[in-house]
Amino acid sequence: MSEDVELRRTQLATPASDPDFMESAAGSDADEVFLDLEDSVAPNAKAEAREPLIEAAQDHDWSDKILSYRMNGIDTKWWYDDIIEVVGRAGEYIDDIIVPKVAGPSDIHTVENLLTQVEENNGLEVGGIGLEPQIEDGEGIHNVHDIAHASDRLSSIIFGPGDYSAAMGTPGLDIGQFPEYPGHYWHHALSECNSAAKSAGLPCMDGPYADIDDPEGFRESANNANMIGCDGKWAIHPSQIEIGNEVFAPDPDVAERAERIVDAYAEAMDEGKGAVSVDGQMVDEATNKMAQEIVAKARAAGML
Repeated sequence: MSEDVELRRTQLATPASDPDFMESAAGSDADEVFLDLEDSVAPNAKAEAREPLIEAAQDHDWSDKILSYRMNGIDTKWWYDDIIEVVGRAGEYIDDIIVPKVAGPSDIHTVENLLTQVEENNGLEVGGIGLEPQIEDGEGIHNVHDIAHASDRLSSIIFGPGDYSAAMGTPGLDIGQFPEYPGHYWHHALSECNSAAKSAGLPCMDGPYADIDDPEGFRESANNANMIGCDGKWAIHPSQIEIGNEVFAPDPDVAERAERIVDAYAEAMDEGKGAVSVDGQMVDEATNKMAQEIVAKARAAGML
C-alpha cells in the first residue's frame, strides 16, 4: 500500500434532493460523501434532483474528501441522464460514481462506455472518474470476483445489505440488524465482497446500519466489517461518522508497533539480514508487508 493511501473509512450518504444536507456533508469529517440519486430520492423527484446535486458539486469545497454520487441502476429510465447531465456539467468535481445493483461485469462495461463518451465530449480526462459497484443480490455475489476485475476505473467494492436482504428473502425490516442470529449475519456475503476487492487491489465498503439511535449497534457492525478486512462503512447520519472513522483507523498501539517493525526491517535489509526481532517476535517479509499497510493507513489518518 502506498503511503499516499486514500482513506475510505466512512462514506456519508446524502440525498441529492436536499441542498442543506449536501452543504452540511461538505463540512463533515467523512472520508467520502456520496450524493444520492437512487434510493433516497422519490421516483417523481429523481430527474429534478440532478440540478441541486450539480450545484452542490460546483459550489461547495470538497477538496478534503472524496466526492461521489450514486446514479440510478441501469435497469431504470434515469441512469442514462444521471451520467450525461451530472458528468457533463459537474464532472470536473466528481471523483467517483456509485453504480447500484451490479449483477455482472457487463453492467460495469455499460456504464463505462457511456461515461467515456461523456468525458470525451466535455473535455474531461478520460478515465478520470472512478466507478464503485454496489453488490446487492445473489447474482452480484456470484459474480463479484469478475466484477472486481471488470475495469481499471473501479475504486471500491460496496456491499448493500438492504436490497441483499430482500433478494435473499431474509426476515425483518431493519437494514444491517439481526441481533438474534448466532454470529455475524453478513459474514459470507461481506467476506466474498472483500475477497474480490482485495484480489483486485481495491478497498471494500460495508453498507448502512439503519438505526441511527443505536451507536453501539453501529459500532459492533463496523467492528465486524473491520475484523473481516473491510476498509470502511456507510454512514447514513453524521452521528455515525466519528465512530466509523475510529473503528476503521488502526489501533494507536498497533500503529506505533507497526512503524517500529517497518523501521527495524528496513535496517535489517540494509545489513543483509532476512529477518529481525521486534518486541521478542520474529519479523519477516510477510510481517513487514502487514506493518506497511497499517503504517500507511495510520499516516493517512494523521496518527503517525
